[in-house]
Amino acid sequence: MSLKGSVMPKRRWNIAVYTLSSALAFSFAASFALYAQAPHVLTPADQQKVESILKRMTPEQKLDYIGGTGFAVRAIPELKLPALEMSDGPFGTRSNAGFPSTTYTAGIGLAASWDRDLAARVGGGIGRDARARGVDFMLGPGVNIYRDPRNSRNFEYFGEDPFLAGQIATGYIVGMQKEGVSATVKHFIGNNSEYLRHDSDSIIDERALREIYLPAFEAAVKVAHVGAVMDSYNLINGQHATQSGIYNIDLLRKEWGFPGVLMSDWDATYDGLAAATGGLDLEMPTGKFMNRTTLAPALASGALAQSVIDEKVRHILSTAQSFGWLDREQSDPSISYVDARNKAAALDSARESAVLLKNTGALLPLKRAQIKTILVVGPDAYPGLPVGGGSAAVVPFRAVSPLEGLSEALGSSANVLYDPGIPSMRELATRTQFMTAAQGGKPGLTLETFRTEELSGAPATTSVVAHIATEGFGRQSLEDNPEVTAAIDVATLHSFRRFTAYFNAPTAARYILALQGAGERSRNRAYVDGKLIFDNWEIVRAYEPQTTLQLPAGPHKIVVEDGQVRRSGGRLYFGIVAEDQVVNARARQLASKADVVLVAAGYQHASESEGGDRTFALPFGQDALITTMAAANPKTIVTVTSGGNVDSTAWIDRVPALLETWYAGQEGGKALAEILLGDVNPSGHLPISMERKSEDNPSSKFYYPEAKSNRVLYKDGIFVGYRGYEHNGVKPLFPFGFGLSYTTFQFSNLTLAPAAAGAPFGLNASFDVTNTGPVKGAEVAQLYVTNPDTKVPHPAHELKGFERVELAPGETKHVTLPLDARAFAYYDVTGKHWTVTPGSFGISVGDSLESLPLHTQVAIPNVPVD
Repeated sequence: MSLKGSVMPKRRWNIAVYTLSSALAFSFAASFALYAQAPHVLTPADQQKVESILKRMTPEQKLDYIGGTGFAVRAIPELKLPALEMSDGPFGTRSNAGFPSTTYTAGIGLAASWDRDLAARVGGGIGRDARARGVDFMLGPGVNIYRDPRNSRNFEYFGEDPFLAGQIATGYIVGMQKEGVSATVKHFIGNNSEYLRHDSDSIIDERALREIYLPAFEAAVKVAHVGAVMDSYNLINGQHATQSGIYNIDLLRKEWGFPGVLMSDWDATYDGLAAATGGLDLEMPTGKFMNRTTLAPALASGALAQSVIDEKVRHILSTAQSFGWLDREQSDPSISYVDARNKAAALDSARESAVLLKNTGALLPLKRAQIKTILVVGPDAYPGLPVGGGSAAVVPFRAVSPLEGLSEALGSSANVLYDPGIPSMRELATRTQFMTAAQGGKPGLTLETFRTEELSGAPATTSVVAHIATEGFGRQSLEDNPEVTAAIDVATLHSFRRFTAYFNAPTAARYILALQGAGERSRNRAYVDGKLIFDNWEIVRAYEPQTTLQLPAGPHKIVVEDGQVRRSGGRLYFGIVAEDQVVNARARQLASKADVVLVAAGYQHASESEGGDRTFALPFGQDALITTMAAANPKTIVTVTSGGNVDSTAWIDRVPALLETWYAGQEGGKALAEILLGDVNPSGHLPISMERKSEDNPSSKFYYPEAKSNRVLYKDGIFVGYRGYEHNGVKPLFPFGFGLSYTTFQFSNLTLAPAAAGAPFGLNASFDVTNTGPVKGAEVAQLYVTNPDTKVPHPAHELKGFERVELAPGETKHVTLPLDARAFAYYDVTGKHWTVTPGSFGISVGDSLESLPLHTQVAIPNVPVD
């Protein structure tokens, strides 16, 4: 419903001069009045203690101290310094060799809740789990900006908008650090893809850095007072992040005043002296480069000052003292390993993160009385998938799958059926039959191993294997020829392989070809009849690439090559199936007889994980599964597990209901059932824009490096996400901020007023939100600013305020959102400061970027912001 907002008359404001820091704090402090607090501020006595320890440390101990020991800052028993333990898993605690912990919705799902309080609860829950397990540093949250859905770590991050990301990150960090555990905000900076992550060079202009890629880190440091920052793997504008004094020292330390620990990502240090002089405090996981051998000669020659090393040690010790780690045992035995508050927060995170994207004919919520049989089908139907793969793959005590969630919710009132619908990647690979020759060959593939990546010369070994289905170099699946293990010289690691065979297509048809690799741990490529179809040799574009080809009947030459980059890894699967045969007959039959079909589609640990990217298309066979189920049953609901948008063009118009559930944590299946059955009203709103086609994304054509270099040119500049869609005049499939509900809401009575007397410059935007529908629900009120300046390019709208509002039917709540000078500013690259161009700024309020019923204008003069 379009409503006309109250228009505030233009007026002039008397503005006091204030600093950027106070302006930023104003906007965030209003949202975190109940939470915002720094870790313990060092008293003179604390500082004296730190200096006393520092003076007693030998030069050798200092150099040892700035290199980690696996997942810890090393202990120095003679100085009574404990090991400072670390843990992966931004959405749970992965310490103690994978011992389970509460697992929450992943970062993008937390951002989809638009709920600061929930972020603080999740952070606090992880903090308590960390204390129970003796963890000092939690390695999260990740706040890198979502540019393109192919980034396999998007699920860890907080979406495409820097203001939203900063707000959610602040809640998470403050909640965690109240429990005596340091958060570690990562990956600083420009880590917006996973392919070639050690070598890619993110070329980002200063305005884009300041307005898009830095604000979430800035909020973490200046508002949430995060205890640690982690440098990224990649280069930034020609220099590795761990060596960049421009960002590590000039920006992070001097401009933002960060007093905590700056650590490397694991194996993200490449030059010890350059990292030491570039501001890095702590090399992880070990002092491979920042060590006695490398740095002692530099100290002796004067190339490195002792004061630089002392300052690194001081940062670590001061952080430890500020959190109390030097005065207590970090492990708190009074905290339960299974905390009831944490489970409740995990369930709420799953409930609030789900975004209802389509609900034609009000199919949802399902009416229990009308459901006697429901089919749950798809690769993500069972088991539960709490998070994506990589370092964020937290292990829950139990992950509730969609199958289990619906079965438990419906009980004996309905029959819940299940079928995976399509084969797993392993099943596809082991079912695919090959021959060693086009005519007269033997069953299987010829496997050759080589010592060089050119795969040239005589092979080191030659053998015949049944399938391309391996886990680790030299460790074949049970379906393969067992003699191959002996044939491959594992001791000398012949780490490059070529599989050659013929696939005999029984009929002319469309065939799906799919491959699964191990990301950065290996490289691979595949050819069909001499044509390259998958190329992950130089850049790991996807863990699980797939394509569909029209093949004539008869033999087709298949060549698959892969190479081991690290001693671990080596997973490789490859298979072929006719497109019309990929969905099994049982699933088709069950779908035609069920009252409702739920297709649980999406990715898994092996297809969406760090160290390599993923496809925009759903993994193989899933488009066919969805279209087949929709053809068999008009009441087909699709739920997608992913870290971002997927290509839905094959089926979006054929299904009446679509839910994006991201990676919903351990309670995902329970929350999904509650939403489908109407026990919980969906309230999530998109923290990203969802494109119709991959090329619609404003960053798509700038995602990979230019030519054959490692340079990734961020030519989209500030026009990332919704800023870019509006700038380019492209309408997305689903806009930023979008989310449907089972009720309706109305916005009204927009007014603006100056902030309280004595406060830094600011405005309060106030309006009413009313639940005009029949059931309780939560709306996400969003405020966008439009800059009138035409001399400098500006986005058409920029998010500058939001609030999640829970309302009973007929209830109205008055919402006030603070706006500081930063809300009206842009970064002036020439002047090197934030600036406001005087003029009449637009203020728009609504529930998504494309639904902004309230509008007003306000005249803002030249407000100094630094």
